[in-house]
Amino acid sequence: MPAASVRRDGTGHPEPALPCIRYAEAMRPRHAYVHVPFCRHRCGYCDFTLVAGRDDLVERYFAALGRELERVSSAAESGDGSACLALDTLYLGGGTPSHLGPDGLRRLFAILRERLRPASDAEVSLEANPLDVTPDFVAAAQDCGVTRVSLGGQSLDAATLRALDRDHGPDDVRRAVGLLHDAGLVVSLDLMTAAPGQSLTAVERDLAAAVALAPAHISVYCLTWEQGTAFAAARRRGELAAAPEDLERAMFESAIDRLEAAGYEHYEVSNFARPGHRCRHNEAYWDCRPWEAVGPGAARFDGRTRITNHRSTTTWIKRVLAGEDCSGAVDAMSAEDAARERLVVGLRRRDGVERGEFLAASGCNLDSVAGPAVTRWVAAGLATDDGRNVRLTRAGLLVSDTLWADVL
Repeated sequence: MPAASVRRDGTGHPEPALPCIRYAEAMRPRHAYVHVPFCRHRCGYCDFTLVAGRDDLVERYFAALGRELERVSSAAESGDGSACLALDTLYLGGGTPSHLGPDGLRRLFAILRERLRPASDAEVSLEANPLDVTPDFVAAAQDCGVTRVSLGGQSLDAATLRALDRDHGPDDVRRAVGLLHDAGLVVSLDLMTAAPGQSLTAVERDLAAAVALAPAHISVYCLTWEQGTAFAAARRRGELAAAPEDLERAMFESAIDRLEAAGYEHYEVSNFARPGHRCRHNEAYWDCRPWEAVGPGAARFDGRTRITNHRSTTTWIKRVLAGEDCSGAVDAMSAEDAARERLVVGLRRRDGVERGEFLAASGCNLDSVAGPAVTRWVAAGLATDDGRNVRLTRAGLLVSDTLWADVL
C-alpha cells in the first residue's frame, strides 16, 4: 500500500458529524491479491514477505493457499450458485510469482480458478523476474489468462544492478520485454533510483533505455533503507551510503520530465502509463475499494478494516493447514480515520481529490477532515485548491511523505 493507516482504539476519535456512507463495506470485493513468497535470491534492500532457497515449501504453500481460498469463497455470491468470487482485477505479487516456473504457474492458477473468477475483461497481473521469462513461461502465462506482467527490471545499467544486489543483467531485461511484447502481453517495467553510487546521469540513461523498450507502464521507485535489511545493516557499518536528498529530488524530477515528454501520463507519485494503461488493480487500492488477499503477509480490506496475514511463510502454512486463524495485524478504523486514509491515498494521484466524490465515498466533508492542512499546503505552494479539486503540485509530490502527518 502507498500509505499505512494509523491504528486507533476507537475511543478518542468521534464519528464525523455527517453520517458515514458505508457503501464500500456493503460491496463484495471485485479485486484480489495473491502473495507468492518464493524467490531465488533476496536482494539486499528487500524487506518483503518472502523465502529464498525454500522451494521445498512450494507443495505445502499450494495446499495452504487452497485452504485459505475456502474462506474467500464462503463469503462469495454468484448468480449461478458457484462458490467463486467474481473479479475485475487479480494481482499476483511476491516474492516472485514467476519463480514457480511454467508448470508451477499452471498449478497455481488451477487452484485459484476453484475460488476466483476474473471477468472476461479483467486485468490479471503477474510480477516476474527477467531471468524467469522464457518462451515456455510466457506461453504458460497466456494459457492462465495473464494480461499484464510487472517486470522487476530495476535498471538497465550493469553497475546499478550490481549495486542493487540483483541477479540479472541489462540484456535479460531487454530479452524479457521482447518476449512479453511478442506475446501481446502488457508490460509494466519497474525502475529504481538512488541506488548506492548511482548518479543522475545513470538514472537518465536508465529512463532513456526504458522508453526505448516501449513498455505500456513504468514505475519509478526511490530506494528506501528498510530496517532489518542487509542494506540497512551495511549502511550502519558505513559500507553503504544513501544518496543526498537533493540528488534524490533531481532524479525524481528527471523521471517526471523525461517520461512525460515520451508520452507517459504521470498518474500517481511513482507510476507512469501510456494512455489507457493505468494499473487498474492499484487504482482499486487508491480508491479504497474492498479487496481480498490470500497468502503470507497479504492484507485484505473491507472499506474500514485491514487484516494482514502472518508474515512468516512457514507460520502461515502451519496455521492454515491446522485450521487456525492465519491473520496477524488487524487495523480497524473509525469512519473518520477511514476518510483520512482515503484522502492521503487519493492525493498521491495527480488527479487529486474531488470534494463531492470524497463526501459521497466517505460521508465526510474534506474540509472538516483536513481543511487547515490544505490551506497550509496551498500557501506553501505544495497544493492547489480550486474549490472543487485538491491536488498536490510537483513540489508537494516531492515531499508528499512528510505531509501525511498533517492528516493521519
